[in-house]
Amino acid sequence: MPQLLHIDSSAELHNSTSRDLTALFAQQWSNNSPDHTTVTVDLHRDPLPHLADAALHYAPRLRVEGEIPDPAAEALQARVIEQLTAADVVVIGAPMYNWSIPSTLKAWIDYVHVLGTTVPFDTRTQPLAGKPVVIVSSRGNTYAPGSGNEANDHTVPPLVQVLGVSMGMDVSVITAELTLAQRIPAMAPLIERGDASLRAARESLTELARTLGA
Repeated sequence: MPQLLHIDSSAELHNSTSRDLTALFAQQWSNNSPDHTTVTVDLHRDPLPHLADAALHYAPRLRVEGEIPDPAAEALQARVIEQLTAADVVVIGAPMYNWSIPSTLKAWIDYVHVLGTTVPFDTRTQPLAGKPVVIVSSRGNTYAPGSGNEANDHTVPPLVQVLGVSMGMDVSVITAELTLAQRIPAMAPLIERGDASLRAARESLTELARTLGA
């Protein structure tokens, strides 16, 4: 049965744009067929502990003498990687927090990006190569090409680097911009642009879910 791994990281539990958009993707994924299943991970409600030992950055064969991580931490990392490996498609809610990603999502990245296991080091093996991953990023301002803010987006580029370049996954990026226009009076003139960005994101995610779930 095709399986979706649905990951959220927003600290906003009631009015989150990224949560609404990943939920839309997951719902459309389920609508493709009764056989399509979803595993949901909420990194805010159930956060991973920060990586307990730097040795966990490396496959066991690459660790040096004295690098012996706690077995419980190693087992947790193995479970997180297995969850990712078992999925056919991944959707990740990655809201922009202070121009970067939520710390909970960074912790997840640290667990799954392992030299010699999920990324090349002494071999060229990329076991997750080609696996589709959809990054859904919401941001209060605009960081689109030509906005003048492109260099300040430290949310999407690191995820593309880790998941796409290093791990070889097939990355699609959907953004919803100007999400603060409804909240901040000074941004009221940008409400229409923000609404248009949200509509476009919803349309793109609906189509992606259909295509990847076909």
